[in-house]
Amino acid sequence: MQSENPTPDDTLGDFTKRTIALEGADKTVYVAGSGPAVIVMPEMPGISPDVLRFARWVRDAGFTVYVPSLFGVDGAYPTVELGDPIARKTCVSKEFRAFAGGGTSPVAVWLRALARLAHAESGGPGVGAVGMCFTGNFALTMTLEPAVIAPVINHPSLPLDDPAGLELSPEDATAIAARFERDDLRALAYRFDNDKWCTGQRFAAYTQLLGDRFDGRVLSGAHANPNPPPFFQHIVQTPHSVVTAHLVDEQGHPTLQARDEILAYLHTRLHPAPPA
Repeated sequence: MQSENPTPDDTLGDFTKRTIALEGADKTVYVAGSGPAVIVMPEMPGISPDVLRFARWVRDAGFTVYVPSLFGVDGAYPTVELGDPIARKTCVSKEFRAFAGGGTSPVAVWLRALARLAHAESGGPGVGAVGMCFTGNFALTMTLEPAVIAPVINHPSLPLDDPAGLELSPEDATAIAARFERDDLRALAYRFDNDKWCTGQRFAAYTQLLGDRFDGRVLSGAHANPNPPPFFQHIVQTPHSVVTAHLVDEQGHPTLQARDEILAYLHTRLHPAPPA
């Protein structure tokens, strides 16, 4: 099994490291850029160099990016030796509802408070929220905070044991659907067609909840980076991370187009054109 680390860990030297106390909990958050806020949540097994590459793209597109540390080793390259125990520990953490029947993860309350803070600090019409993998659905649950107006749901993997499930309590699902209708919100989402962690059944469940307000886009797994970091090769074992580990950074590539679509969506929602 591959254990070497061909990609160095990211030092996060161009981010400001902050400890933010909200809802009775202190968490580390990395902040950079200027403009309206976008919260970029990590995927399993943590804030990897690929997650930070995406966060920098968001920053450079004209946003203040907030990257909360929710699990793992910040900036670490995702090896099997590092990532496997992190994934196992997070699955049983009280902050997360990794399995069916658990409802909405408690950490979503803290993330909504972070969105309120980010909006107060950064201004603009509202806040974007980008979830990935383990945090994918959090971008949706964060819309229970009125400041969040641009949710991006990337390859949501929870609940792990129900491919057609949503990581939501019935009450939260009802409230989210009502808010999308009331405030004319839309969610942008991505998955690969052969992703075993985020299936077509899950996207169908989102569509059932939100109707045409859920814009679920599906890429061919043949377009996934064939040489992702070891954690994704040996533990995930399927095309999964559209704009991070499985992205191919080549002009015109479908995964890079997905990145550009996300940036355009965030710009439309958070940098609206002034009225004529």
